[in-house]
Amino acid sequence: MANQQKSNDPLHGVKLADILEHLVAKYGWEKMSQKVNVRCFKNDPSVKSSLNFLRKTPWAREKVEVMYLRSIGKSKK
Repeated sequence: MANQQKSNDPLHGVKLADILEHLVAKYGWEKMSQKVNVRCFKNDPSVKSSLNFLRKTPWAREKVEVMYLRSIGKSKK
């Protein structure tokens, strides 16, 4: 068996789109906009517009990733 390294990053292999879809299903756009105050969650929200914004805005993406990790019971180191 080949020696395989396991990533310690809990977000390794998780797509940003999957993170958003999970959060929308769990919290909804309104609650997400309360937790992360960004316009793409408040005004006519969609996964597509949110992906575009989060890919360009590292601080917002990190907040969304932290919200995701907390929602699945893992903490970001």
